[in-house]
Amino acid sequence: MLARKARGDTLLADDEREELMMTRRGSPSPSPEDRSELHASLAMDEKEAAAIPATPMSVKDTWNFALLVVLYLLQGVPVGLAFGSIPFLLKAKMSYTQIGVFSLAHYPYSMKFLWSPIVDAVYNKKIGRRKSWIVPIQLLTGFMFLWLGINIDDWMSQDQIAVGTLTAVFFVLIFFSATQDIAVDGWALTLLSKDNVSYASTAQTIGLNSGYFLSFTVFLAFNSPAFSNKYFRTEPQEYGLVPLGGYLKFWSMMYFAITLWLVFLKEEQSHIDENDIDIKSVYKIILKIIRLPHMKSYMLVLLMAKVGFIANSAVTALKLLEKGFSKEDLALAVLIDFPFQIIFGYYAVRWSTGTRPLKPWLWAFCAHLVCCIVAMLIVRGFPQDGVVTPTYFYMVLATTVTTSFTSTVAFVSMGAFMTVIADPVIGGTYMTLLNTLSNFGGTWPRFFVLKAVDYYTVSTCSAVDMNNEEFSCASEPGKSMCQDLHGECLMLQDGYYYVNTLCVTIGAVALFTYIAPTVRYLESLNPKLWKLPKDES
Repeated sequence: MLARKARGDTLLADDEREELMMTRRGSPSPSPEDRSELHASLAMDEKEAAAIPATPMSVKDTWNFALLVVLYLLQGVPVGLAFGSIPFLLKAKMSYTQIGVFSLAHYPYSMKFLWSPIVDAVYNKKIGRRKSWIVPIQLLTGFMFLWLGINIDDWMSQDQIAVGTLTAVFFVLIFFSATQDIAVDGWALTLLSKDNVSYASTAQTIGLNSGYFLSFTVFLAFNSPAFSNKYFRTEPQEYGLVPLGGYLKFWSMMYFAITLWLVFLKEEQSHIDENDIDIKSVYKIILKIIRLPHMKSYMLVLLMAKVGFIANSAVTALKLLEKGFSKEDLALAVLIDFPFQIIFGYYAVRWSTGTRPLKPWLWAFCAHLVCCIVAMLIVRGFPQDGVVTPTYFYMVLATTVTTSFTSTVAFVSMGAFMTVIADPVIGGTYMTLLNTLSNFGGTWPRFFVLKAVDYYTVSTCSAVDMNNEEFSCASEPGKSMCQDLHGECLMLQDGYYYVNTLCVTIGAVALFTYIAPTVRYLESLNPKLWKLPKDES
């Protein structure tokens, strides 16, 4: 629901907005004509915002919102398996090189923008623009899940696992999931009414988070014999409550059920802005959009935004486990956090509507940086005797929930902004491009951060090697060698603290010097400026 923006609550002072506009145009200072044009544009934007009624979500929109949640949930199930559960389960039998080979299965999700124009341009009019892709993709995924559910337990029990076969199978599954993501992102722009289109990002948050965490954290917890025995059994067993094969069979049935509902009960309505457009034209339009000056600034923000958080997200949980925090307790903390993420995702959209959709994103950015520091201090204060007290567990839980809150608010806020600026004519491609850039912003620094943690870590073994010399045990081979020699790893310098502090510092400096001013300017632009004129599209 959009509310009129008070004059005292402008995104930037008028002179700041004028200077930013002139900087974008390459002019050193605004002329009187430019000032007059800018003020007229701002006044018109405020009138348009005031004219939008604050209406509650209709029954039709509510059902369509629920459909989006389910579609995003189905999309998150194979992603959670490939990105989390399967590598974790394979770790005991495979080398890091083999796990690296399996990680090739992740690539389609990072490269989906390459074929997203095809998904936008090729479809059957009788079936519908988005259902033409969603229906066959879900059927194929359901059949693959059923086949995997029958065979995968035997594969995983073998001493030598066929890495190539497993990689190829999950590569195809992730390709299907990525393609469905393109279609659902595009459908979200037209499935909800114009007044409630910002709720699409909430549906994405709830659905993707649900599917991902069900297939990763929740599944691993209930698949773990230790977790199952500790919290659900009076007599210990050697197996978990939920086997991998049974889990896959269950989701294959869910895929079939939802697909049949889409085919027979859900009719896709054609959208007024969805015109026939060939593939080549879609690629040309995307190139033109990327070349827009404000789009270049937005892309840079997306690529910079997650640098400050990457050390915390990539290393903090591993450090807790390294210091003695049990996997079962960590899984319990994440399980408790899971419903909070769903609640946060639903209510965060209320802060992301109106004329300042990115204001919550900026607040969440600042809060997330603070959470990174607090989490680092909690790791630093891990009990010396290795005994995790209830107080310490609650501190970890509180930090986990708070960090998730900031991430969810930021995700929903940014998603709401994307749905506002995206062009429905090429909605799937537009949204996929923006989401890919946002995801890549959290991917590209990860390797360098992990490498830096190792580089700045100094740890030696109390025992000496065969040459009677000290050696490092910062790496896993060094730790194993130290244990074989009945020695103890002595941590002289932990690179995690240095790298996390550096990341937070970089994030804070980037926020106040570039990201915040740029974001305030970008959200002040008329949404029409993010779309190409009809004669160019």
